[in-house]
Amino acid sequence: MEYIKLNNDVMMPLEGFGVFQVPDGNVTEQAVVDAIDAGYRLIDTAAAYFNEESVGRAIAKKIADGTVKREALFITTKLWVQDAGYEATKKAFEVSLNKLGLDYLDLYLIHQPIGDYYGSWRAMEELYEAGKIRAIGVSNFYPHVLTDLCLHAKVIPAVNQVELHPFFQQSEALRVMASFGVVPEAWGPFAEGKHGIFKHPLLCEIAQKYHKTAAQVILRWNVQRGVVVIPKSVHKERIVENINIWDFKLSEDDMAKIGMLDLGHSEIVNHFDPEFVKMIAGWKIHA
Repeated sequence: MEYIKLNNDVMMPLEGFGVFQVPDGNVTEQAVVDAIDAGYRLIDTAAAYFNEESVGRAIAKKIADGTVKREALFITTKLWVQDAGYEATKKAFEVSLNKLGLDYLDLYLIHQPIGDYYGSWRAMEELYEAGKIRAIGVSNFYPHVLTDLCLHAKVIPAVNQVELHPFFQQSEALRVMASFGVVPEAWGPFAEGKHGIFKHPLLCEIAQKYHKTAAQVILRWNVQRGVVVIPKSVHKERIVENINIWDFKLSEDDMAKIGMLDLGHSEIVNHFDPEFVKMIAGWKIHA
């Protein structure tokens, strides 16, 4: 495993395990146990995933059996829109921390740039300064929104988790993040399976050259761009496959070929669509 240094000198694994759309309960718990056993040390969840408690149980189990120490793990969760604002963020943070069964978080992200995210950021800055969070960041912050926050925040976000995969490469977004020292992290690194990504002719051709799978090539391509990846799977063999990307390196020519796959837009979400924003803003995750 390789690590990347955040703008506050905290070291973050370049690959982690995501649990978006993994149902709460035994499925999530077993997947996280399998991930930690396979060598993953970054685990990414969110209040809006409804599985923080299962993630917490898996973490506790692997610490208790001696597989890993808490300080070796990098645990991320996210603040949902419903809890935007200064006071609500403080409360939501404690709820997530308790569900995870932890004393501190390694990374806490604002999940969406909707609602009073400035109030949320002030609360997160205080939690960070109090030592309750090792690093704070954002998710889905497009370049203009990220720039605005960075220009007015006391603490610059350490991470921006956005959609990043061969069909939506966001080169300009990466440039803006780099200008502020913000590390990019990819959600949906497999494009949620669109365009037959796992059987894509070019990706399979490159994979064959390195004796790897298309999935491994996709992940390797992103980490070579300095992007943290958090692939998700509930299948143990896929979990193991996805982490085995550290024994090869894509050539500049192969990186360039994958660069030609960029469509320049998302086919998963559109944060510039008012109806999408209304839907996100109105989605309640608790009473």
